[in-house]
Amino acid sequence: MVKNLEQLAALLPYAAIYGRLDREIKAVAHDSRKVVPGTLFVCLTGVHVDGHDFVVDAITQGAVAVLVEKDIPTAAYGDITIIKVENTRTAMQAVVPYFFDYPGQRLRMIGVTGTNGKTTTTYLIRSILRQAGYKVGLIGTIQTMIDDKILPVKNTTPDVIELQSMLAEMVNSGMEYAIMEVSSHALALGRVTGCEFDVGVFTNMTQDHLDFHQTFENYIEAKAELFRSLNRPGSKKSGKAAIINFDDAAGKTMANNSDCPIISYAINSSAALTADSLKVEAAGSSFSINGAFGSMPLKLSITGMFNVYNVLAATGVAMAEKVEPAIIKHALESFISVPGRFELVNAGQPFTVIVDYAHTPDGLENVLRTAKQFATARIIVVFGCGGDRDRTKRPIMGKLAALYGDIVLATSDNPRSEEPGKILEDIEVGIKDGMTSANAAKSYQIIIDRRQAITQAIKLAGPQDVVLIAGKGHETYQILQDRTIDFDDRQVAREVIGEMRTNA
Repeated sequence: MVKNLEQLAALLPYAAIYGRLDREIKAVAHDSRKVVPGTLFVCLTGVHVDGHDFVVDAITQGAVAVLVEKDIPTAAYGDITIIKVENTRTAMQAVVPYFFDYPGQRLRMIGVTGTNGKTTTTYLIRSILRQAGYKVGLIGTIQTMIDDKILPVKNTTPDVIELQSMLAEMVNSGMEYAIMEVSSHALALGRVTGCEFDVGVFTNMTQDHLDFHQTFENYIEAKAELFRSLNRPGSKKSGKAAIINFDDAAGKTMANNSDCPIISYAINSSAALTADSLKVEAAGSSFSINGAFGSMPLKLSITGMFNVYNVLAATGVAMAEKVEPAIIKHALESFISVPGRFELVNAGQPFTVIVDYAHTPDGLENVLRTAKQFATARIIVVFGCGGDRDRTKRPIMGKLAALYGDIVLATSDNPRSEEPGKILEDIEVGIKDGMTSANAAKSYQIIIDRRQAITQAIKLAGPQDVVLIAGKGHETYQILQDRTIDFDDRQVAREVIGEMRTNA
């Protein structure tokens, strides 16, 4: 992409401009390490880092213009154009989509928001649309996919520059659809500015991210922004739809904020899509979806009530996109799994090992309730809570683990800058409460080292027991106070089981 600086400056009518505008801009960056010759460097003011401190570095790397919100010595930087605005983040959100030729208006865009279920739902939608013959891109927690090309990701929803660049690559690669996990942070911080969504999906709302949003009401309002955006004045595309979970209390808020046709789904409420005849087992599930097309019986490789909701949501999207029921059924029954989402670890052991990303109270309760449905012996729970995140959910999750599990091993998740022992003290309060409330013979251990905790769980497991390792799922790393290390719950479980079988 190449734009004339004068074109970009025209998007910022209240900017003060010092220097030439007859420059070619070949890239936009807010990280000086990513600057190449011909870059417009955006100085963002963050909590820990101020981009204004890196102007010299950016110029050295080849920046020809800088976007600032603070006064800098205009004469000190030589032949450079300085554009001063009130807020560089807002200005960046205006400039970047234009720079990349508004790719979010040239793709059919499906946004999935909610506390839990976003990843699996996006993968299910992708499977259905690909089965229908479309070329599909996906941006999510685990990875970005452009058809079959896989790219790593840093955030659930990338920042506006990364996102628009990815979408532009999808357009250039011939994609027809872009399916995105849309986080509350992304909506609140304007990361999806310039994206025109065609279908919005709401999965559910439970406590999470209150460290950022402060109140649950703010959290709901952030999610509702996706639905407010669907039919805003100036929308370029038609055929918009909102797919909303009517079993969730926040579903009504999402519906009230949507000015387009709604396809509702539910299990316990009246809705356009419902499910019945449910059967949940360790290796899969079966149920029927009821909708305008009649009844669709399904036999799936994924399990859990939470996945029934995810399947209903994906089916709602397929209906909105006019996909034939036979194609929907074939795609769903061919779907295997999503990495780290109720993923079975089979290494020849006589008990079940499940790894799941559940890191919220609702997520943990969902997977524990599913395990309870098919467990014929004990449930052994390994879990922790991330550091530098919402502390209030720690005792809640501890209590849930104690209520549903028979043996609880509380351990480190990603402690980040927090002391792991302090995090576990918060969790232990809830575990003790749950043990008292359960009024049953249960036990727990506090083991800071996650590998040791997983090892202990597997050593304790007997035939027919279920070992649930929750919190990190697909992640292949662990973030400690002073470093990030390689760590994959699935790999660790396989290694421990292999060692035990070798030594037996």
